[in-house]
Amino acid sequence: MSDNIANWSGHHTPKMLQDNSELMQRLLYEVKRVVVGQDLFLERVLVAILAQGHILIEGVPGLAKTLTVNSLAKVIQGKFQRIQFTPDLLPADLIGTRVYNQRTSEFSTVLGPVFANLLLADEINRAPAKVQSALLEVMQERQVTIAGQTHQVPKPFLVLATQNPIETEGTYPLPEAQVDRFMMKVLVNYPSENEEFVIVQRQIGPLIELASIMNTEQLSAIQLACKAGYVDPALIQYAVKIVAATRYPEQFGLESIAPYISFGASPRGTINLIEGARALAFLKGRPYVLPQDIKDLAVDVLRHRIVLSYEAISLGKTTDDLIHLLLATIPTPSQPLQ
Repeated sequence: MSDNIANWSGHHTPKMLQDNSELMQRLLYEVKRVVVGQDLFLERVLVAILAQGHILIEGVPGLAKTLTVNSLAKVIQGKFQRIQFTPDLLPADLIGTRVYNQRTSEFSTVLGPVFANLLLADEINRAPAKVQSALLEVMQERQVTIAGQTHQVPKPFLVLATQNPIETEGTYPLPEAQVDRFMMKVLVNYPSENEEFVIVQRQIGPLIELASIMNTEQLSAIQLACKAGYVDPALIQYAVKIVAATRYPEQFGLESIAPYISFGASPRGTINLIEGARALAFLKGRPYVLPQDIKDLAVDVLRHRIVLSYEAISLGKTTDDLIHLLLATIPTPSQPLQ
């Protein structure tokens, strides 16, 4: 195993790792100058950027979701777009369309707002299935086809989609298969009283000018460096067991929760769990993953992939409760790196 670490270090020296990690920490600090109190949410957004995944955010309005993404775009000198999803939105409003020019008698392609580095899809469950599927196709393929022509979206590309948990009238719930495309589902909660005091102070005070910490090319290089992180096979096996336990709990001594789960997580959940853990380790300045990285991300990565049974819903059980039980039951591998 030490050989693998040595090989990894040959490509990326500890100095490079430290520099990249410090750069990401500076980026985080800069965004925190504007966004108050959403520390976990901000960390998860950075993990998603490094792992090249997408995030589904659930929280009531007014919790700085738009401000976070906009601030992040400024700090990485990237392009930010926000789309307000409504029932009358069309796929063309999202990805773009062909427009006829009467002066030249030719068609030209007008690209839609998905062509951005950071895309905020606000209240994604308000748009009909056709629009949702158009966005999810871009998320998966990172390209758009308009009139037979393929257009690549910019790199890096991150979608943050929001759902309002309060109003369900006039919404189109996201199908499980589509929700699976999101790397994580993060719940954003209200700030504490002290945090809210600081939020109001900053809002009524002078405007804070954000400094740009890096450009999109640098971020793409850091994403590549993150992929070189070492994941021990024992940890991949650990992640596989956690996800397998959501499908067949009785095989892991969890017969009591079997009636509560209709469908477990897909293999995409396992991949995202490992990719996310590697990005989290990178953020913490480590070239290798520890079991704790997997545990820290398990709830966010799996909560939207487990379909509860009617029995579980009637008893008030949540996916978070079941995941915590799985993590407490499945034995953690002995520390891969002492």
